[in-house]
Amino acid sequence: MNLNATLFAQLTVFFVLAWFTMKFVWPPIMKALDERAGKIADGLAAADKAKTDLVHAEKKAAEALRQARESAAEFRSGAEKQAAQLLEEARTEATRVVSVAREAAQAEASVASQRAKEALREQVAMLAVAGAEKILRKEINPQAHAELLSQLKSEL
Repeated sequence: MNLNATLFAQLTVFFVLAWFTMKFVWPPIMKALDERAGKIADGLAAADKAKTDLVHAEKKAAEALRQARESAAEFRSGAEKQAAQLLEEARTEATRVVSVAREAAQAEASVASQRAKEALREQVAMLAVAGAEKILRKEINPQAHAELLSQLKSEL
């Protein structure tokens, strides 16, 4: 019968086609699929590595930010201490300057007081001489009585 020959021919063509496909078509397709799977795996691995690197970089950035904040806090604390120290030194210097000025003013007042006392003594001596001259009604020789005036000055 003709059906058997057709079936046999179809089976032969099928097996030849299957062999040809397995021998020449299937290996390049499998190779392309394997390469594609490798690229996908590499891409996934790179994505995982990038994700891990990102987490590591975020941790590193957070640590650097924390250290920068601590450094800024230490710097600010040091600056505040230095400002307090400078302020205290300025106060001490101002106190010293005021003290020196006060002492200078007291010394100047003392000198002025001494000068005023000397001038007053001289005026009193001159008044005493003038009064004595009027009382005695005679002229007093300044050279002869210079010693008397000196003694009078020292007694006043």
